[in-house]
Amino acid sequence: MAKVLSVFKKIDDLRAKYYELSQGKEQLLNMISEAEIPEQVYNSNAIENSTLTLEDTEKILLQIDLDKYVSDREIFEAKNLARVVEYINKNAKDRELNKDMILFLHKTLMSNIRDDIAGRFRKTGEFVRVRTHIAPAPEKLEEGMQKILLKYKADSNKNIIKRISDMHLAFEHLHPFVDGNGRIGRVLNNYLLIREGYIPINIKFIDRQNYYNAFKEFDVSGQSEIMQEIVGLALTNSYHKRLAYLENKEIITLREYAQKSKQSHANVINKAKRQTIPAFREKGVWKIGV
Repeated sequence: MAKVLSVFKKIDDLRAKYYELSQGKEQLLNMISEAEIPEQVYNSNAIENSTLTLEDTEKILLQIDLDKYVSDREIFEAKNLARVVEYINKNAKDRELNKDMILFLHKTLMSNIRDDIAGRFRKTGEFVRVRTHIAPAPEKLEEGMQKILLKYKADSNKNIIKRISDMHLAFEHLHPFVDGNGRIGRVLNNYLLIREGYIPINIKFIDRQNYYNAFKEFDVSGQSEIMQEIVGLALTNSYHKRLAYLENKEIITLREYAQKSKQSHANVINKAKRQTIPAFREKGVWKIGV
């Protein structure tokens, strides 16, 4: 708990600095958000076993032909998720998150992929299993979703890391849709962060094993410590990136930074992963503003 509170205090400080520096820099921040969309789409889809690379995803979103075969499903998965991310970036501040909004986002996500299940919860007889977890019966979904949303509101006195982590775990435990639960769950994280005056996060494919461990911890003990660590580090990462641009720093790779600061590359990477230096991962490469 002390560790999470320490991270939250750090994020609170970064948030205050970000707010101060962001005044009049809306164009720059919009450019950063737009540039992040392919990376968000790639990572979220890759966690769900998409075969698309980041480069593939960028080309699809730019409507550039690929030099390999890609299924229509994967193309729509990339395009649709990008539409969802764009919608959230533009509208989350002004529109409350409720059941109807969640269904709308799911319909957008699954359009032209599974129109028969898009924009609705699982019906009677539609059960889903994730690893060893069998999700609640369809008859329990309406009440379950209402409880999740009400609990999030009731926890308004708790820190944002715990609130986001608890809701994400509860949503994925409920697994209200036939398909698309993981991707919707991750965009809901950002919907709520933006509404609360924070910035979006990107849970990386490379961190998927720890992400899976967070669900295992929740299923076994009902705890959210691992997910809180994931969310806290991701949010710190997002602030470090934006502050580097807002402060007009020279952005270099951590390998260059290690050479300049006469540290081992491994040591610097370890610090970056723990976010004890203001480093951030961009397109799979660790960088820092100097």
